[in-house]
Order: sequence, then structure tokens, then C-alpha cells
Amino acid sequence: MEFNYTVKTKQGETQSSVIEANNSRAALEALQARNLIVLSLEPSTKMPFFAKRLPIFERVKAKDIVIFTRQLATLVSAQVPLLVALQALAKQTESEHFRNVILEVSADVEGGLVLSRALGKHPKVFSIFVVNMIKPGEASGNLENALNYLADYLEKQQYLISRVKNAMTYPAFILAAFSNVGALMMIMVVPKLTAFLEEAGKELPPLTKMIVGFSVFLKGWWWLLLLILVGGGWYVYHLVQNSTAARYRWDELKLKMPIFGKRIFQKIYVARIAENLSTLIQGGLSILQALQVTADVVGNVVYQNIVNEAKEEVRVGSTLSGSLVKHKEIPPLVVQMIATGEQTGSLDMILKKLSQFYSREIDSTVDNLSQLIEPLLIFLIGGAIAVLMVAILMPIYNIAGGM
Repeated sequence: MEFNYTVKTKQGETQSSVIEANNSRAALEALQARNLIVLSLEPSTKMPFFAKRLPIFERVKAKDIVIFTRQLATLVSAQVPLLVALQALAKQTESEHFRNVILEVSADVEGGLVLSRALGKHPKVFSIFVVNMIKPGEASGNLENALNYLADYLEKQQYLISRVKNAMTYPAFILAAFSNVGALMMIMVVPKLTAFLEEAGKELPPLTKMIVGFSVFLKGWWWLLLLILVGGGWYVYHLVQNSTAARYRWDELKLKMPIFGKRIFQKIYVARIAENLSTLIQGGLSILQALQVTADVVGNVVYQNIVNEAKEEVRVGSTLSGSLVKHKEIPPLVVQMIATGEQTGSLDMILKKLSQFYSREIDSTVDNLSQLIEPLLIFLIGGAIAVLMVAILMPIYNIAGGM
């Protein structure tokens, strides 16, 4: 549960915020461990009890992380002390949960923790990639460059994700609109036509009987169908989130999807691997450390296994290109370019070039996505309309022709 508190720092400054703990005693001990003098501590009542425990209320948007990183990099570049910068960003953050996280990071930094360790205490907000990018900057005394480099990377990733999401909006809207129109026809139009066909007293074709039966079911049991769809969707989501085998099958299925598999998803993950490795190596991490972090943040179990396998083979003396060449999910161009980088000692620059190349490829594919999807949408919608025409209008035409 959460507690509102008011404390006084060693410098005499009064601060108020929220802390999460199992009970008031644990909250008090956590605040005192930061060398803070507790003035007041009481249970928070701003949000209903059940809402406090719903994950949706504690999610921090990727966009918020990008903005926070860029603003922090800008403030540090302007020679603003890190603690002052964190407190300033916390005050202007709209998300209450994220504000509390930043304040906790600020308190930990004030208590003597380095920024990377303070951020690492919140793995659900700051990924392992963010933490590992900041560590070398702290060690070398060049936190400013590390934050700027990290902000550039996160902005590129956010731009890429937003482009793909925006491109998916059009086909999703078309399919949703057609589904709604189809459902309304089945509930409101088909029953009226069915009554007319039954009055004619003629035997209905099998396809017509099937459409009429589905219409009757949908009109009387639409709520059951909706419940099955929602429940099935929740079950699949829960299974994918909690089962390693299910997550692997889901990620594998995404790579095999028509149009989206090789044209978009594969390029996204390859670009992400190349960008992560390049950024981490240039940031001062060894190839083994970079591979470990990349595996943790690539976002696809299939590619995560590939990178982990490559890490183990590199550990025992193999080359990165020699490990990746065995996997069909890695394009030959990537293997050849990495081999060149290993031979010339410029692996980080080659990986950067690969990331830029695949990012441009994704941009081009996304720009043409509507042209790729439109034929499929036309085929699906046209086929559905043809089925309705044959099932409903043809019997009416036959009855009219027999009069």
C-alpha cells in the first residue's frame, strides 16, 4: 500500500511525496534509511483500494521515459546538479506514479547511490539497457555524453515504434468498421429477409441456412460471443505473459505472419539488435556484456535465444558472425557485414550502419504498408460480401424468377 509522507532533509528542506510499503513501519524504516526526518506519515487515500493494485495504474509510458531521458540529458549538459535536475523533472511530470518513481530515485541519489543503481531499483520503469548505458558514463565521469547518447537511442526507438503503430491504424479501423457493419446486418437485416424467404415456402440452400442460423445465434447470443472473444483474448494474453513456451510460439508466429513477418517484424528486431550492440559497445561495454543486455531487451524470445547462444559461443572463442550464420532469422547481409566489422576491428561502426540501413528499410515498408494491405483487405471484404450476396440475394432472385 502507499503512504503520504512529509520529511525534512539534512539540509533542512521540507519534502512531501508518496512511498509504497507493506505497512507503516516498513515505510518509516525506508524513509529513515535515507537519513530523512519524518514529520508525518499516513495511508494514501487519493485512489480507490482496488485501483492501487491494478497494473494499468502503475504503468509508465515509453514516451514518458524518452522525454525524461532527453530532459535529464539537457539539464546535466547545462551543468545543473543531478539532484536538482531530478527534483525539477519530478515536479513537472504529469504521471503521479512516474513522479513518485523519480522522487525515489532522487532520494536514493541524495542518500549516496549512483544514478544507475538508483534507476536499477525500478526495473519495471527503467530497463536494464538504460541502466547499463549509464554505468560506463558514471565510471568515466562522462555522464553527460552517456545521457545524450541514451536519449538519442530511445528517441529513435520510439519513432520507429510509433511509425509502425500509426501504419496499423488504417487496416485496424477498416476491419473494425466492416465487422460492426456485418454484425448489424446479421442482427437487423438478415432476420427480415429470412422472414420473407420462409413465407415463400421454398427450401433454402445450405449456405443460406448457415447464414440464417448464424444470424439467429448472433441476435440471441451476441453477449456470449463477446464474452468468449474477450475471455479468449485475456486467456491468450495471460498465457503469453506467464508461459515461456507460449511466449516463444507467439513470437515465432509474429515472424511468420504474411506481409508483417519478414517485411516488418524481422527488420525491427534485427535493427534493434544492431543498434543495441553498437550503442553498448561504443558506451564502453565488452562484447559479452553488450550481448547479455541486448538479449534482455530485444523484445522477442526467438531473437533473445539467438543472441544468448551467440554470447555463449563468443565466450568460448567463436566469432559473432560465425554464431549468427546458423540462424535463418538473421539475414545473410547482417552476417557478412558483422564478419567484415570483426575482421577490420570496426564492429561498432558496422553495427551502426546496419541499424541505419534496416531503419530506412522499415520506414520504406511502413510508407508502403497501405499498398501491401489494401489487396488483402479487398479480398477479405469482397469475399464476405460475395458470401452474403449468394446466401441471401440469390434465393430472393430465384423466388422472383419463379413467380
